Amino acid sequence: MEFSALMTSAGINVGLCALFLCLYSILRKQPTNVYVYFGRRIAQEHYRETECYTLDRLVPSPSWILKAWGNTENDILHCAGLDSVVFLRFLVFSIRIFSIATIVCLFGVLPANYFGRDMLHKQIQLESVEVFSIANVKEGSRWLWVHCLALYIITFSSCALLYQEYKNISRMRLAYIRRSPHNLSHFTVLLRSIPNSGGEMLRDTIRNFFRNYHGPSYLSHQLIYRTGKVQKLMSSAEKVYRKFVQLRLPSSGLNTRQRLYRCGLCGGDKTTPFRFHQNEVDLNEKNIDCTIADIFQAEKDCIAAFVFFKTRYAAAIVSQLMQSPNPTLWVTDQAPEPHDVYWSNLSISYNWLWFRRVLMLVTSVAFMFVFLLPVTFVQSLTQLTQMKKMFPFFRGILKMPMVTKVVTGYLPSVILLLFFYTVPPVMMLLSTIEGSISRSDRKKSACHKILYFTLWNVFFVNVLSGSLLTQLNAITRPKDLASQLAEAIPKQATFFITYVLTSGWVGLCSEIMQIFALVYNFVRKYVFQLNDDPQLVPTFPYHTEIPKVLFFGLLGFTCSILAPLILPFLLVYFCLGYAVYLNQLLNVYVCKYEMGGTLWPLMHNTTVFSMVLTQIIAIAVFGIKLSKFSAGFTILLVIGTLLFNEYCRQRFSSIFTSLSVQDLIEMDREDELSGRMEDIHEELLSGYYKYFPDKDSQKSDKCNGENSDSTIAVNPFASNFSQVIKPIRSESL
Repeated sequence: MEFSALMTSAGINVGLCALFLCLYSILRKQPTNVYVYFGRRIAQEHYRETECYTLDRLVPSPSWILKAWGNTENDILHCAGLDSVVFLRFLVFSIRIFSIATIVCLFGVLPANYFGRDMLHKQIQLESVEVFSIANVKEGSRWLWVHCLALYIITFSSCALLYQEYKNISRMRLAYIRRSPHNLSHFTVLLRSIPNSGGEMLRDTIRNFFRNYHGPSYLSHQLIYRTGKVQKLMSSAEKVYRKFVQLRLPSSGLNTRQRLYRCGLCGGDKTTPFRFHQNEVDLNEKNIDCTIADIFQAEKDCIAAFVFFKTRYAAAIVSQLMQSPNPTLWVTDQAPEPHDVYWSNLSISYNWLWFRRVLMLVTSVAFMFVFLLPVTFVQSLTQLTQMKKMFPFFRGILKMPMVTKVVTGYLPSVILLLFFYTVPPVMMLLSTIEGSISRSDRKKSACHKILYFTLWNVFFVNVLSGSLLTQLNAITRPKDLASQLAEAIPKQATFFITYVLTSGWVGLCSEIMQIFALVYNFVRKYVFQLNDDPQLVPTFPYHTEIPKVLFFGLLGFTCSILAPLILPFLLVYFCLGYAVYLNQLLNVYVCKYEMGGTLWPLMHNTTVFSMVLTQIIAIAVFGIKLSKFSAGFTILLVIGTLLFNEYCRQRFSSIFTSLSVQDLIEMDREDELSGRMEDIHEELLSGYYKYFPDKDSQKSDKCNGENSDSTIAVNPFASNFSQVIKPIRSESL
């Protein structure tokens, strides 16, 4: 690809970015779009934009950037939670490390690449982009020491910054745990695979088991049922309750009497309100769907139970230990927070979870290989000679210089991006079928799948397919295949630069524009004439944004010494991304559930993987370029990086996977001394069923692109008529 084609792609994307940012700065000031661009602030702070008309509303301005940068880390932690702080800190880490890499590589590595071979250089716009990569350095050149030294500087800087971030985020996670004294999940254990004890009722079986083996610490439990007779009982009970509540209202009789008088011509009479409701409800045993016997029979439909303990320490011990010699019975896990429970998956049998996970793993791998087709097609577009062979009828059009620049420089990344839009919904669906019991675990699982998918299909497959398309004749010469593949890796950086421009720059601008939400808001208001709904506020899509940021970090590391021309574009992406994501987290997205910063180990491990991959590629390139000393010193760098990662894993990783005994016991003692423990115990009995998903929460999930909980088994916790079935759902000491 010529440098002019790259600049053409950059010009198109810069124009789109400027257009989107100008439109956003205007649209965010319009009162009709306040729920699109200030959803979180309306839902949590009851923020309202002034609706008076001013000329400033029609003039674009960068004031939103200044407002976003004016917030401190404590403000972000209070508004958006710890996960948002961790995500933004990784962006800051990326800005720091790639600022160092840009300075080192542009002023050291880039001149070494450009003058690495004796040749007559053309004007810059007519040069091939490959002359700026390590492919232009001749074999045995002394300039390869510059690349090795730059790699050492980048690696040491990355390790130092990573260690500092790991230490700070670990400290923040410990402080987050200590600042959550009323976290109900710390007192709660999810119990599944409950054995059938013959004639004994299930509620008695659970109560006797935990009183026998955890008597001093056991508090109570709540059963969860499938849809069936209990659901019918709950519906009938709620209906009867609402009828009698209406009878108590002073205006109930008047409204009913007036309604009867108005329809008197249709045969209505002057029956008193009480008799009217009595005849309508008909509380005879013949018309009631469920009896008390049905309630006990419905315990066969119990799928799980929440077991509550008096202290955090006791719940942590129970959740970590096997409760019986048979590991498939009395299975206990730490329960999610009430608003984090994914109720639909509680009905999945524990014995089938392994099969679901294996099946979804196979499906994910199959989907990754199916995606090879569009990736190979996209790579064919970057090779002009291959395009002329594949599409001979386009040869006349492809001879036009401007068309060639657009097709080879801009079109491939756009097509790949369009295909990639199908990946997040598919991975979220697969993560749901896996059986995650919490929304946060489901999102983390989808995040891992999308990251692996991106690394394989967008990086490795693009490199391999691009090299094979350009070197098809190398198959007949196996001894040259390895060297030609190694040289093709830096050459593919030209495609990655255009991908950063399209998916990175324009993707960030479309994110802040909220195009889909804007169209949905317009259709909702002006087509269906519906009012604004404050409940339709989405959560931040960590499962799509974190893999994207990590992938761009991998591109920055792997191309730093091989094709440093990509570094300025990546640095602009991370700086713009910090401003955009900070604005979105403060104004648009709401924090519905918290993962406690547990995604940071994924960010750390992916960054270390990127550094090691860069070093391995560098060793191969140094070997091809006949620089044995550079290759030998780089091997030492690989060993040092792996040792650094192992030290961080031993030092910090357990903080993100488990809770310390010291913290749990100290929190329990503080609550007991302050008298808060009794209040927490009372809140446990109602903490989970009051978060059962209703229609509003389902709408919010659909708006955010997540699956709703409409297929959940049953809500066993009725809010109004709960006292009727309290002996079934709760056993208290």
